[in-house]
Amino acid sequence: MKIYDTLQDALVDFVPRKEGEVSLYACGPTVYSHPHLGHARQAMTYDIMRRYLEWIGFDVVHVANITDIDDNIINRALDEGKTETEVAQYWEKVYIEAMDALNILPPNVRPHATDYVAEMIEFITTLVDNGSAYANDSGVYLRVRQVEGYGDLVHRTPDELAEGAGARVEVDDNKEDPLDFALWKAAKPGEPTWDSPWGAGRPGWHIECAAMALDILGDDFDLHGGGNDLVFPHHTNERAEAIAAGRSFSRYWLHNAMLNIGGEKMSKSLGNFDTIKDVLAQDPLNARALRLMLLQTHYRKTLEINDDVMAQAREGVKRLDAMVRKATNNGVDITSTERDAETFTRFREAMDHDFGTPEGMAVVFETVRRANGALDGGDEADQAQALALTAIELANVFGLDVAVGDSADDDDADQIESMVTARNEAKASKDYGEADRIRDELTAMGITLEDTANGTVWHRT
Repeated sequence: MKIYDTLQDALVDFVPRKEGEVSLYACGPTVYSHPHLGHARQAMTYDIMRRYLEWIGFDVVHVANITDIDDNIINRALDEGKTETEVAQYWEKVYIEAMDALNILPPNVRPHATDYVAEMIEFITTLVDNGSAYANDSGVYLRVRQVEGYGDLVHRTPDELAEGAGARVEVDDNKEDPLDFALWKAAKPGEPTWDSPWGAGRPGWHIECAAMALDILGDDFDLHGGGNDLVFPHHTNERAEAIAAGRSFSRYWLHNAMLNIGGEKMSKSLGNFDTIKDVLAQDPLNARALRLMLLQTHYRKTLEINDDVMAQAREGVKRLDAMVRKATNNGVDITSTERDAETFTRFREAMDHDFGTPEGMAVVFETVRRANGALDGGDEADQAQALALTAIELANVFGLDVAVGDSADDDDADQIESMVTARNEAKASKDYGEADRIRDELTAMGITLEDTANGTVWHRT
């Protein structure tokens, strides 16, 4: 299995720390507002990776944190006259509900930054004691230029980073070097604080993830994931903290690309971002359509979202569901262990090349096509059950969740199938008036018919 490691800037063989196990840390949200499609892409990327790794036999420990103390949380609490805890708890609940609606598996461990302050203080103490960090009136800072390989993750030297970082480097006249970053921030009026050897204050952002990842997963854990907007400074600084403390951090770094909305990068400053809540309210199929749309774009490529792309993804979901209905109506035995081995091989070849979901989905839809033909009594009729169950299993590996006999969303499916059959019989007997009447009635019910070489397929409009 090969994955693209950001640190090595190359496709490399994936060799986990311990055979048969994978440890994954994926940066989670700062909870102060509605989660948006960017949150969906990041969380779903690592959900899909986890599902696949578990399907091929790995025991996966997936950690995704909650940042529950941050400037944005503090500012919202001040604006609303609430405590930071109240703000964070409310928006965490909203975030988790959105992830559940998108069928994203809960992480095995979901640590909160405020629960790990003691571990962060211990971590910072190590850095101060070994001379890697220094304290001043505004907090405690890491001496970046003392860290071997600082900037390697983003493939820049410290001088290049200092020249081009701009607003991404925190300005503080008390710092020894502009690149040095805060491990601990001294207390400010009205902010939540914790006691520390350097006075009251709160941890910096980067130390939070470094402390939680190492405490939960241990040194030399396998995978660290996040959006590519986190490569610098967040992940670069996490890695620097670990190196400065003499710890072995992540073996491999994975980064998903960003979103474009209508041809422009999604950005709150541009006001062109959609919340998950709003998107899901537009169409019941959108939760699965979002997942399918993501699957059809490689995680390292920018994902373009517009109305046409969403509509195409919804049609793909309908096509998958139509095959499942056909399998149900043809009496496919869900308890059967029959599968098409050659299809599994091609699927794994695609996914074992840096989680190649577009190629993997192409295998799924090709199998859907073959299954439809076989279920209609085509050349592969003797393989109908194996092909249908193979397509269903692979769709479920991706979290698209379909099941033979599952008609929870199609209470009138039997009636529709009977009407489709009656229309086909009318056409066969050249009673085109009756065939058109039935089609019109189905259209009024919100049912679209597609007459294909493999028979008539229906889906809801």
